[in-house]
Amino acid sequence: MGDPEHKNLIKSMSERVPSILHLGTPDAPRAIVLVTAHWIGRKPLISNGKKHKLYYDYGGFPPEMYKLKYDAPGSPDVAKEVYDLLEGAGFSPEMDEQRGSADFFNVLDITNAMAGWDHGVFVPMLLINPKADIPIVQVSVMSSSSPAQHYAMGQALSSLRDSGVAIIGSGMPTFHNLRILFSGGANDKGFKARNAQWSETLTNAIKTEKSEERGKKLDSWREWTGAKEAHPVGGEEHFLPLIVCAGAGGEGNAEAFADDVGGVKQYSYYWT
Repeated sequence: MGDPEHKNLIKSMSERVPSILHLGTPDAPRAIVLVTAHWIGRKPLISNGKKHKLYYDYGGFPPEMYKLKYDAPGSPDVAKEVYDLLEGAGFSPEMDEQRGSADFFNVLDITNAMAGWDHGVFVPMLLINPKADIPIVQVSVMSSSSPAQHYAMGQALSSLRDSGVAIIGSGMPTFHNLRILFSGGANDKGFKARNAQWSETLTNAIKTEKSEERGKKLDSWREWTGAKEAHPVGGEEHFLPLIVCAGAGGEGNAEAFADDVGGVKQYSYYWT
């Protein structure tokens, strides 16, 4: 919608992320596996249709927000690769061609249960790759909110990166507390200090080179200063996609960049 408070984020999504993904070059990914905060299941759910409708899982916005289109194809073949890797790692994944047919727990609004890609997919991807020419497979997070389980999900999917598949986590890992954001609490000096400490602790954990050590650090994220303000208890879903990506990152250092969103620095992390 062009909100001035999102200017930096829009620029990063439109310019920085396409460069990281090598879009428009021979090294562009053959497909994208996108783990979204807005799809939750008791088990990992995988979109495996050739095409997917959009799930406008928000309310109170101007009419044009319900007319957005993103016509990228799905990929049943890549979905099967995801399924096999997760099953081989001891999970019980489930294919879901239309979203809503597999698991009651995976929908926010049962009246819209037969929809497909949520805004965690099509909003960022409209900025990142408006050509919509790269297949996408959407994957849910799990209702357990277990950091160890989500890290293991990422480790299971890591080999996809060696075959030209990008793994993207869509959420707001630094801060997703709408009560604080909309009440003006983000301007409080005490909050700013705690959130800065939270961001530093998170970044240090994510940048841990050894995968096993990184996973152990993230397993205790709920104990960190500022964690409950960044992600209220019961609202962990915007943090979990990052944990999946951290597991998929394997050995090596992550890189990071930050964008100001509503007065709060939102960090993005990536492994190349």
